[in-house]
Amino acid sequence: MEADTKSVPAPQSKLKRFFPLAIIIAAFIIFIALGGPKYINLDSLRDNQEFLKAFVADNYILAIAGFIGIYAILVAISVPGAGFLSIFAGFLFGLTIGTPIVIIAATLGATVLFLVVRSAFGTGLAAKAGPYMEKFEKGLKENELSYLFILRLVPLFPFFIVNIVPPLFDVKLRNYVLTTILGIIPGSFVYVSVGNGIGDVLSAGQDVPLTGLMFRPTVIVPIIGLILLSMIPIVYKKISKKNK
Repeated sequence: MEADTKSVPAPQSKLKRFFPLAIIIAAFIIFIALGGPKYINLDSLRDNQEFLKAFVADNYILAIAGFIGIYAILVAISVPGAGFLSIFAGFLFGLTIGTPIVIIAATLGATVLFLVVRSAFGTGLAAKAGPYMEKFEKGLKENELSYLFILRLVPLFPFFIVNIVPPLFDVKLRNYVLTTILGIIPGSFVYVSVGNGIGDVLSAGQDVPLTGLMFRPTVIVPIIGLILLSMIPIVYKKISKKNK
């Protein structure tokens, strides 16, 4: 009887760990099944621009709160293309208000996902993937802020992937939040700027060229500069170790 009593809590523990993840997966499936992605594109913005503008004008605070909530939820459930909402933010709220709204919403959603993934899988799963992951984890522990900041800055890595990977390692939550806030500023500013300036284009029914946006020289060069700056602590530590 004593052995049976001790074995009871295990399923409850697993349920507690995976229940939030199950909610996220279910929400993602429901969003896709209901055709959610068709509302997150420029065609949807073009077709509903007058209604959205009027709603924001009449319910400004509610619109900001609702937008942050929707954006954070879509980031938390890892909907690809949620970044299009950054363009929506620029169109609806302008550059000055839209940029911090996007940064706050994206950080909230990413933080929720971080906590859910860590709760479900812990921090040891990535190490089991092989020696490369172990090497990455070692470098991450030595230069956590720099590594996380670089992951956020490099436009090759999809936002939802960068949200999922760090929780699998022993990353401090405060460093994750800080590097998310700082690392998404350049990309957020670019997409919000696009949204802020496309009103006339949308009204005329023209297409907005977004292909390769983050790789244009005026965008990528400053980002590369930030990446190089964030690599200085990593390089310095490696040089210091060789000189010892």
